[in-house]
Amino acid sequence: MTPTSRKALISRQTQETRIQIELVLDGEGKADITTGVGFFDHMLEQLAYHGLFDLKVACTGDLHVDAHHTVEDVGIALGAALRQALGDAAGIRRYGHAIVPMDESLVLCAVDVSGRGMSVTELPMTAERLGSMDAELVPEFFRAFAAHAGLTLHIRLITGRNAHHIVEAAFKALARAMATAISVDDRRSGIPSTKGTL
Repeated sequence: MTPTSRKALISRQTQETRIQIELVLDGEGKADITTGVGFFDHMLEQLAYHGLFDLKVACTGDLHVDAHHTVEDVGIALGAALRQALGDAAGIRRYGHAIVPMDESLVLCAVDVSGRGMSVTELPMTAERLGSMDAELVPEFFRAFAAHAGLTLHIRLITGRNAHHIVEAAFKALARAMATAISVDDRRSGIPSTKGTL
């Protein structure tokens, strides 16, 4: 797989959301995000910038209800885009981790591109809302993303008080961990598993 081929285009439509995502894994960190949820847009921009992914997200959701369907469904579609862009994942490093500070907050993220989607998120929140977004949607995004990307994902707060700082550090840590996990190891030509498949 050549780096220029590691891209995906995903369209997903339900009665609750309409989503289009373009993802380039070997990008420059460019982002064009429109979900109607300002704080969430900001977090996705951080994901793209610090992971050096090029990411376009256009989502129209039932925000008159709340932001739940928008955040979760973008997680689903972004996970599917990552999985599509990775193909068979031949040659990637597979594992990545990062510990990222944001002022008083410090968050750890560890990723395994395992093919087995699961998320363990330990981010105790000090606020119920982040802008117009319920704080409880943050782990929902990570769960949906991991499940549909086929990632084993662990995110844990080490220390922190400010909810904005905690969540921003989590997204930046995910970006840095993912950048390592999906990077190509020149010494490995095949699937990064003794099973021969992910």
